[in-house]
Amino acid sequence: MTILEQQGAAAKQAARKLAIAGTAKKNEALEAIARALEVGAPQWLAANAEDMKEAEANGMRPAMLDRLRLTEQRVADIVAAVRQVIALPDPVGRVTKMETRPNGLQIGRKTVPLGVIAIIYEARPNVTVDAAALCLKSGNVCILRGGKESIRSNRCAAALMRGALESVGLPEDCISLVQDTSRESANELMHLNGYVDVLIPRGGAGLIRAVAREASVPVIRTGEGVCHIYVDSDANLDMAAEILYNAKCSRPSVCNAVECVLIHEAVAAEFLQKAVPLLDRKHVELRCDAASLKLLGARARAAEDADWDAEYDDYILAVHVVRDLDEAMEFIAAHSTQHSECIVTESYAKAQRFLDEVDAAAVYVNASTRFTDGGEFGMGAEIGISTQKMHARGPMGLEELTSYKYIVYGNGQVR
Repeated sequence: MTILEQQGAAAKQAARKLAIAGTAKKNEALEAIARALEVGAPQWLAANAEDMKEAEANGMRPAMLDRLRLTEQRVADIVAAVRQVIALPDPVGRVTKMETRPNGLQIGRKTVPLGVIAIIYEARPNVTVDAAALCLKSGNVCILRGGKESIRSNRCAAALMRGALESVGLPEDCISLVQDTSRESANELMHLNGYVDVLIPRGGAGLIRAVAREASVPVIRTGEGVCHIYVDSDANLDMAAEILYNAKCSRPSVCNAVECVLIHEAVAAEFLQKAVPLLDRKHVELRCDAASLKLLGARARAAEDADWDAEYDDYILAVHVVRDLDEAMEFIAAHSTQHSECIVTESYAKAQRFLDEVDAAAVYVNASTRFTDGGEFGMGAEIGISTQKMHARGPMGLEELTSYKYIVYGNGQVR
């Protein structure tokens, strides 16, 4: 067996024990993890500082450095998120749709963990803890495979969490980290049939598409975020400018950040006069079609075809002027990754058309796409934003990390 197969076998064995651990034991383990991360914060921050130093030396972009960086406040927020998971209802073991058939059989449906969840993600050490906590509460074992840029941070966090599990009597292999960050380890994890029940990639479009294309284990696609905001002719333009600024600039490296703004031709000039000064605060690069480039001149550059499908993860915004709502929705249908889409308008009829006709995990009227988040949706933490329609869609909280089985009570029935 390879090292990863051994890891998978250990995870599979741990999954049987965790599935029947019960809510009290899982919550005890989560509290132990929270305490371990609090006590171990200095060493976690020191490990992260080493990752940051190397990433800066290798020329990592500022927006990606922000994803990688841990601070005392961010560690405190991560710990708080673990405790929020403790407070959430346990999704496992609920029996629904219990009914008695004409032959006397009682048939119901019971929620169960998915089993062993593998997660491939990039340079985001918070994901190591967030994913582990959600998997643990939902009764799932996780195999974590982070990026090479965050390997020291991830090793430290995983060691702290595994020690916490052992301290409360749960198998430490309920949480495990792939130590090898090479492409070969990622490829092997994608083909770890018999050990991995589902694989969730978290990261940029390139990573997600590669996993979906190559994996032989079941995959839930998450996080591809080519999100749009359409500024309608009936929009409150001041509000639209603030929404765009927030959606692009609050955290440009996350999947719910907007990448392209569509503007009705009747308000394009006026809207850009309001929006550009806000975007200038963060020196946002604007990549424009011919109509918007004519309005912006030297402030912008001409877009290329690839810009309409780009997930920049940076202070870059594509700008496109459209004739009307129909053209905006056609553009979104052609270029969206079905993550989050927004219309800014005071027209109820147009808003309802947009909600009905745009196909995405989250569709907004007059609000920033940055709200597509498990915490903001009232689910607590999330393991990712699913952009597919099966098995889950949108923010994936605890319920989305379960499946179900049928339970059947009889008294001797035969067929």
